[in-house]
Amino acid sequence: MRRISWVLLAVVLCLTTILAGCGKKNADSVVKDLGKVADKLESAKGAYQGAGVMTIHTGSAPQEYQVEVWYQSPSYYRISLTNGQKDITQIVLRNDDGVFVLTPSLNKSFRFKSDWPDNQGQVYLYQTLLSSILSDNTRQFAEDKDSYVFDVAANYHSHSLIRQKIWLAKDNYTPKQVQVSDSEANVVVEVKFNTFTFDTNLTKDSFDTNKNLSAMNDAKGTIAEVDENGVPVASTTEGNGAQGTEGLTETAAGGDMGSFGIIYPEYVPAGVTNKDTMEVPESKDHAVILKYDGVYQYTIMESRPSDRAVSLVPGEAVYIDFTTVGLLTGDQQRTLTWSSEGVEYRITSANLPVEEMKKVAASMQGESGK
Repeated sequence: MRRISWVLLAVVLCLTTILAGCGKKNADSVVKDLGKVADKLESAKGAYQGAGVMTIHTGSAPQEYQVEVWYQSPSYYRISLTNGQKDITQIVLRNDDGVFVLTPSLNKSFRFKSDWPDNQGQVYLYQTLLSSILSDNTRQFAEDKDSYVFDVAANYHSHSLIRQKIWLAKDNYTPKQVQVSDSEANVVVEVKFNTFTFDTNLTKDSFDTNKNLSAMNDAKGTIAEVDENGVPVASTTEGNGAQGTEGLTETAAGGDMGSFGIIYPEYVPAGVTNKDTMEVPESKDHAVILKYDGVYQYTIMESRPSDRAVSLVPGEAVYIDFTTVGLLTGDQQRTLTWSSEGVEYRITSANLPVEEMKKVAASMQGESGK
């Protein structure tokens, strides 16, 4: 009798162990599930909405941005990034008409043809996180309370970003947190999702350009034609920064644009120096051009446009940092255009590599005029 009792106890313990193990997933089973989630996003009913806070740790003080992400299959996106401290919002919109970058603080928008974000994933895009996990065969897997945690290679616009940790909810695989680190394991970018749901009420109209423009400003946008460098050559609005380099006057470094200061890049490629700083006289946009010479030759034009113009730009989108999309146009002579904190910038060069352009542009983000 005693022996039977021990046998029964052993059986009960084994069953308890087996049943407990049934609810526990390993890395392979989770990855398999994530593959199914990725496939579902590509289906006709694929959609999600997420919101949270992104913190950038690259400056003297952390910068926080409110992030809102909408996605609707097959390829509709709406990403809103807001810096609450500076009351600055940028919206990236993709629909059947192309990709739009909407900047309410400049009362301005750009439109261009691009396969974004397929070629430039971002830390707040769920597809990018899934792709990072699924494509890294050396991925590390762990559990943290109610989350599965993956440590995988980072694949973003900056070569200095090496690794990333991704927290996914155990019950439905929604993203909870992401940390992207450099080669010294310092967290450079962090996103914490407050909400994320696959059950959305999004429609095609949610990504309609005119509706989003109207939401930004009651005034409707106008169309501005641009040349191969993205420079407006004709416009239905005035004061869009279309002045050429003729009639420019030189000023001493550290001069001002009316009541505004000139913003200089902190990064300058080796063997390059600032040769001239030229203001556009009587410019409604307070335009100024910085001229650089040496190993590379390039100019930086900065202005503060007051009127809306939706520019038709046959170029491509490039990320300058995690918050700003730039427009790359031209062939032999290339121009990188972007907006930040009420200022529109344009770097033009025939020999400055795109990666160097991005470094120069990134070093002007958040700078104050001198």
